[in-house]
Amino acid sequence: MPVFSDQMGRKVTVPARPTRIVSLVPSQTELLHFFGLDNEVVGITRFCVHPPEWLRTKTKVGGTKKVEIEVVRQLKPDLIVANKEENERELIEVLEKEFPVWLSDVANLQQALTMILMVGQMTGREAAGQDCASRIQQQFSDLKPLRRKKALYLIWRKPWMAAGKDTFIDDMLMRAGFTNAVTATRYPQLNADQLTALQPEVVLLSSEPYPFKEAHVAELRTCMPAAKFCFVNGEMFSWYGSRLLHAPEYFMSLDC
Repeated sequence: MPVFSDQMGRKVTVPARPTRIVSLVPSQTELLHFFGLDNEVVGITRFCVHPPEWLRTKTKVGGTKKVEIEVVRQLKPDLIVANKEENERELIEVLEKEFPVWLSDVANLQQALTMILMVGQMTGREAAGQDCASRIQQQFSDLKPLRRKKALYLIWRKPWMAAGKDTFIDDMLMRAGFTNAVTATRYPQLNADQLTALQPEVVLLSSEPYPFKEAHVAELRTCMPAAKFCFVNGEMFSWYGSRLLHAPEYFMSLDC
């Protein structure tokens, strides 16, 4: 059987044409659908909302963090597609003892394009992967944002958490024409004083993983009175599969 390297540098032995795939990452589930792997994908997480028909018809194996191992075993996958950040390390260590587990590691656009090419090759959809990556790369090359505002991208409340450096969201912010107000790496927690000190021009309230509402704007405005608040589609900033085909147009449409 072919041996593929994943984005962690691990060697994974996978059948030439996997026929029982479990995806533990929503954005990669959507990519598998884009590749036309309807019959091959047998299991997804409950957060894999695209495509909607798969959410209704495919076996759910739990969440991205809490996967039901026994359900996975019943599906007998010959390939599990996972991600370093979205899935727990302990979970991966358990699964890889029994099944081929391919791990992505995506913190910027180039790594996303590499992931798309690698998954396409591994699943027998190399041409589709090349086409998808090429179209995404061209669209981002054509993206010429006019704005260059200092932005705070919030992903959670209680505690407030933001997307910092060394994240895929940070790379998307830059490409969308923003400068990240947060200089810390990963996803720092921020108190009211720290929010005030950042002095962002724009606060972007993501639709996921926390569903921000209008009431949260009033709460945040007390410590950032001069900022403009915008609700944004979190999938466009954080999904790194075929959803990227729609991201540049969305970024250009933002009135922030």
